[in-house]
Amino acid sequence: MERIGKTIAETVRATLPPTWKTCVWIVEITAAVSAGILMMRYLGILPLVSDALAPFFRLFGLPGEAAMAYVSGYFVNVYSAIAVAVAMEMGPREMTILAIMVLTSHNMIVETAVQKKTGTSAVRMVLLRTLSGLFLGMLMNLLLPGGGRDAAPSAGIAAGGDFMGLFVPWLKDTALLLSKMVVIIFSLNILQALLAEFGVIRAISRFLRPLLKVFGLPPRCSFLWIIANTVGLAYGAAAMIDETRKSKITGYDIDLLNTHIAVSHSNVEDIALFASVGALWWAVLLSRVLWAVLMVWCYRLWHNIRNKFISLQVPDSSGGNL
Repeated sequence: MERIGKTIAETVRATLPPTWKTCVWIVEITAAVSAGILMMRYLGILPLVSDALAPFFRLFGLPGEAAMAYVSGYFVNVYSAIAVAVAMEMGPREMTILAIMVLTSHNMIVETAVQKKTGTSAVRMVLLRTLSGLFLGMLMNLLLPGGGRDAAPSAGIAAGGDFMGLFVPWLKDTALLLSKMVVIIFSLNILQALLAEFGVIRAISRFLRPLLKVFGLPPRCSFLWIIANTVGLAYGAAAMIDETRKSKITGYDIDLLNTHIAVSHSNVEDIALFASVGALWWAVLLSRVLWAVLMVWCYRLWHNIRNKFISLQVPDSSGGNL
């Protein structure tokens, strides 16, 4: 017991410094983006952006200003998207649709670089994630209760007014949001480190192999799938690249895995964060997982058809085609 306790203490101690750095960075960027939204509300800029983008975002059942949250998440990360979204006071339905779109295509530059490093086409990943996010947004607008209607402007985006009347509620909401984020990030990072240290993740990966076959994924990719679904592509980049280099995994296997996790990854922390601001976690999870499975099987079908077509073009020894 003493040895186990010592191992736990050492693991937690080693996890705290990098986690603290991550939390500081997250707090800084979230507070900065949220403060920017506050000023845009006060100066009357946000309503202008909303009016310009509203026609397109009605396809998703979202107010026009939600485009700012989506674009912020697309190029930066989930935290910046949430920072923008919470300033708009959207309901659970709208927050769920936005969460699905953002989680499907967020942090595009960094995460695409990670997937390219493991051997998959960057262009294909960008197209897959971007188009999947937009399609799922439109689909969920039709499927969720109250869907298919034009989105009404958000009541929380009034221009001008008393600055302190806007600042005080913003400060309270932002402080609560940042507190939740810090607790979630520390808890999940420590848990992930402990599970890895005691070999639980490896054991779980063996247990999940039958499920991965249903997903259309090779069993040998189970550990990488767990990494992507627990800590995500950006946080798990080093582990994923290292595991890819050490494991005997083919380029085709990596393409299958990346097709799945491009659409559906970080299904613990990121979903928990969006759920903390009102999104329906089960809808966010199921929609992306099911779409990821469909994309993998479509890719397998396309790969098989392409290989058969190529084989027909290869001339045999008699001068004909095989």
